[in-house]
Amino acid sequence: MDIESPAKLADLLDQHAYLADEGLSTAAFLALRMGRPLFLEGEAGVGKTELAKTMALMLDAPLIRLQCYEGLDAAQALYDWDFARQLLHLKAAEAAGITDAGRLEGEIYDRRFLIARPLLRAIETDPAVLLVDEIDRADDEFEAFLLEVLSDFTISVPELGTISARTPPVVVVTSNRTREVHDALKRRCLYHWLEHPSFEREVAILLRRLPECTEALARQVASTAARLREHGLVKPPGIAETLDWTEALLTLGARDLDPGLAAVTLGAALKYREDVEKVLGSGVLGRA
Repeated sequence: MDIESPAKLADLLDQHAYLADEGLSTAAFLALRMGRPLFLEGEAGVGKTELAKTMALMLDAPLIRLQCYEGLDAAQALYDWDFARQLLHLKAAEAAGITDAGRLEGEIYDRRFLIARPLLRAIETDPAVLLVDEIDRADDEFEAFLLEVLSDFTISVPELGTISARTPPVVVVTSNRTREVHDALKRRCLYHWLEHPSFEREVAILLRRLPECTEALARQVASTAARLREHGLVKPPGIAETLDWTEALLTLGARDLDPGLAAVTLGAALKYREDVEKVLGSGVLGRA
């Protein structure tokens, strides 16, 4: 897809109900044009993962997601051998009277017995959008390994040889900044920090994603969410939580945000008991 400018990219994202500001659309445009991974950092719920999903829709490419976690290693991200199928193949060969060890070894390490994990799938799929989600949850060793893969999009399988991407995938790496990611990985990428949306943009997102929402409700929810983010909470609500909160209110038939309804649906926006108690005791919902 030929995208000639950041404004055109923003328009294409908008067609899939993702409203990107100028900074984000420019960073994503440059990542596409320069063939560089896009490193998105910011608080949870500000739209990092959603951007990768929307870009996959926009480019008509499969989204391949690698969810990072503590203890994730190369084998879990790259490939594994299907030992159960290999064993069945050996038993079938034995039943057929095949005893040539060299032939059997060659057969069981055939590509059909290789289970492709996200990184290998992304390299073999053309085109593809690879989402490396929450890299800050992975260990330092995996970061170093990922940097090597992103450098040339080539994977070596000792039994099969080298597998290289015909067309490198579009790569989006996200971090919630629970720890600092090493500079070496960031240098490989184009970097963008996602802020919480402005009030007007958040209202626009709510109205776009939830067409049944009234403008009055959207403005009241966005205004309340903005105040909650300034309230020193453990986990302030992101746009994802604001959308959930608004959808919960709409499910209950709300046309505007009254304090009583806001209180009983607060669990859609806040995910910590301490935050809920702090907000309910502060009177902030009374100014919705």
